[in-house]
Amino acid sequence: MKKIVVLVGAGSIGQAIARRIGAGKHIVIADYSIDNAEKAAETLQNAGFCCSVVQCDLGSKESVLSLAEYAKSKGDVYNLVNAAGVSPSQASVERILQVDLYGTSLLMEVFGKIIAEGGSGVVISSQSGHRLPALPQDQNEALATAPCDELLQLPFLREITDTLKAYQYSKRCNVLRVMFEAARWGKRGATINSISPGIIITPLANDELHGPRKDGYLRMIESSPARRAGTPDEVGDLAEFLMSSRGRFISGTDILIDGGTTASYWYGDLQYLKQTH
Repeated sequence: MKKIVVLVGAGSIGQAIARRIGAGKHIVIADYSIDNAEKAAETLQNAGFCCSVVQCDLGSKESVLSLAEYAKSKGDVYNLVNAAGVSPSQASVERILQVDLYGTSLLMEVFGKIIAEGGSGVVISSQSGHRLPALPQDQNEALATAPCDELLQLPFLREITDTLKAYQYSKRCNVLRVMFEAARWGKRGATINSISPGIIITPLANDELHGPRKDGYLRMIESSPARRAGTPDEVGDLAEFLMSSRGRFISGTDILIDGGTTASYWYGDLQYLKQTH
């Protein structure tokens, strides 16, 4: 039986992570778009990796359960990488909460029941989750521990009408849910963490940097401590460390990789963004 890497989300960041952890393993690539999954598989196969593809809607329980069954049929699931999601400019409040909040939580729960001993998972969250003020403790508890099927019925989530706020709550939930799931994954000898990237240059980010909102993005990048955007490979390097033998003492945590943008948002030159967020 082969060791299996499950990659949900076939974009640049997901592929960068798969390249670092997938050698000698079988990579199951799952994406909402089967075309995107097949293109990623072709790229990775041409670089010597073994892959198969599955269509998966992260917002669908049936689809997530089907993905888990498919992965188990291929071998022992050692790694889970969730790099899928929708952004505030792509989707409605309902769809963002369905995919980024509920779907990601469900994915961690389902794969936490089948992850192999010595395995590891990484969830790609976002710096946006760090732009919410501190939440009331009862909201933290609910986001972390509520049964997945009850998450979308939480009263404070049903009051959200703004897509950015839905995205921020979703990403805050990702971080809290990772802490909750780490205790369960640990019982199987596995670790799980989240990574919160800032602006990373991907095809989607390049579209934004050349689109109608480019001036705001460029100002944010230039005013950040790093004074540049990040690359998928930098996120991949961090994920590789967390999922390697060197990262075995790290579980249930979130790591910002944003060039200091969040620090500047709260205390530096980017504080002007608080007026619009």
